[in-house]
Amino acid sequence: MADSTSRPPNAVPPSLARVAFHAMAAGLTPLIPVPFLDDYALRQVREQSVRDQLKERGLKAPDKAVAVLAGSYETRSLGGRLVSYLKAVALFPVRKVFRKVFFVLWVKDCVDLTSVCLHHGYLLHHALERGDLDAASLQGEAPRKVQAAIVAACAEMDSRPINQALRRLFRSSRVLMAEATRVFLDPKRGPRVPDPKAENAEVKSLTDRLLQELWEERGYFTALEAHYDKHLKSGLAAPEPRAATGT
Repeated sequence: MADSTSRPPNAVPPSLARVAFHAMAAGLTPLIPVPFLDDYALRQVREQSVRDQLKERGLKAPDKAVAVLAGSYETRSLGGRLVSYLKAVALFPVRKVFRKVFFVLWVKDCVDLTSVCLHHGYLLHHALERGDLDAASLQGEAPRKVQAAIVAACAEMDSRPINQALRRLFRSSRVLMAEATRVFLDPKRGPRVPDPKAENAEVKSLTDRLLQELWEERGYFTALEAHYDKHLKSGLAAPEPRAATGT
């Protein structure tokens, strides 16, 4: 989980901070009170996270490769989309009031999406550091193989420690979450993807809190890397895509 640049021994690596930011942004998308816009925003955040990681290494991938690495196809099942739509429609009249019932209904979605995006984003960073993807391989089947190894690695991990930390964070930050979600809805331009370089204080605060929790779980991420390495080497097929790494 180390970056090549020097830093204090207990400092959070900038790479993990970027992954955590995008995971937090993805986790807030279920709170968008507009039917189908939440799924659109989630897809945009996940794909932008992939593009940002590739750009840091001077890489540019075809849209298909970005979609595969972002796991866009597995973000939510048809049943999950229907439930999301029904919840959004039912609560649309009270969307401006962040009531307790609204928060309770959405907190599991927030935890699940933040968790899966955190795991996938972290392992993509690990894959890039290992050199599993380069300009040439991004044009072929490598993205699908890397994504398969990521999904398989996540399926083997007991993510309860991470998800419990996320539940504590979301349950103690309902007002902050409501304010942070507004970042997706630009009154003039419509939906947009949060920018980690120029974002509002609410999203940054939530990300900082998440990092404090995650940095206590360094051993977990080391084990996650080992599972990924094993699956990429063996070339085993990934299990059926899931909406989250487990709760």
